[in-house]
Amino acid sequence: MMACLPLMGMAQNSWETENTQGQQVNPDQKYLVGAVPVVDGKVQFTKEISAPGKSAAQIYDIILKYFTQLTKEDNQLEQSRIVGKDSINHSVAGSYQEWLVFKNKPLVLDRTRFMYTLTAQCEDGKANITMRRIYYYYDEERDPQTYLAEEWITDEYGLKKNKQKLSRVSGKFRRKTIDRKDYLFNKIATLLN
Repeated sequence: MMACLPLMGMAQNSWETENTQGQQVNPDQKYLVGAVPVVDGKVQFTKEISAPGKSAAQIYDIILKYFTQLTKEDNQLEQSRIVGKDSINHSVAGSYQEWLVFKNKPLVLDRTRFMYTLTAQCEDGKANITMRRIYYYYDEERDPQTYLAEEWITDEYGLKKNKQKLSRVSGKFRRKTIDRKDYLFNKIATLLN
């Protein structure tokens, strides 16, 4: 005979997680309104990263090395390359094409070609990093579609009308783009500190 134990207090679904104040937590919160900044009509992520005690030249060398390594990572396509470097003004630019994978299971591979430019302007003690010129080439094998970030992942297109949830299709692009941007910016911050 099996004993029946009450399951009181256990969440039935992962989305039923609560924060410490007992309020419902929206797992998509960091992807909602304002998460995709638009500057002069273009999607552009920027971050100033501090590098205490490092000169502009030292920061430039670190970032140039990382931007170059990035072109050779497994998810990068052959078009990824450094497109500009200026050791006098301490600026670096890289153009990247890589795979953003939404789902990778047996018989199902849902991914997009993700294209963007990363730039760094280095100064003593800090670097200003920018990700821009973002677009996607989706469903290449069946029905190729090109999406500009401005027409696909902004608050207007990447969120449902109530702005409380991600859109069904473009929302996955928004989520993965923000995650990738966060990874890159955090990696640079780690290298500079």
